[in-house]
Amino acid sequence: MTFDNSKTIISLRIKLFGATVVLLAYLAITYIGKLIKFPFLGMSDTFWTIILIGIWILLAFMPMLLNYQFFSYSDEGDYLIFRYFTAGIVGGKKNSVEINKTTFSGYKVESRFFGLIQSIILFQKVHGGVANYPPVYVSALTREEKAKVIKSLNQYTSAV
Repeated sequence: MTFDNSKTIISLRIKLFGATVVLLAYLAITYIGKLIKFPFLGMSDTFWTIILIGIWILLAFMPMLLNYQFFSYSDEGDYLIFRYFTAGIVGGKKNSVEINKTTFSGYKVESRFFGLIQSIILFQKVHGGVANYPPVYVSALTREEKAKVIKSLNQYTSAV
């Protein structure tokens, strides 16, 4: 099985782009063009500006706060392959984990912040015992995608 969550990440980027266009258009129409008469719906231009900037900040930084990552998974061949990187406004380092199926020791699913931040910690047998990898955040995966990954990992070992 091979899949990635590129559609989710592209959707996040499109939403951020749309919010940026709306914010810039509002600022241009309001402050440069003076086309909107205030108070609009009983609120001043400053209040509307704060609301729109707040929405933009929320859309821009929410993926970083919730550790959204581009996530690609493959269990085809002799290796379990995880590729991931941070999907927020500031991209992170690209990471890749390849674990031979014969040395795969297990995994642990962790959940924080009321279940909004979820991660999988992978374990691999090594000569001196068991080594664990840094967490792979799966917060941006849909429920079905998470279930696919867990089902696939269960084929090779049970949860720790």
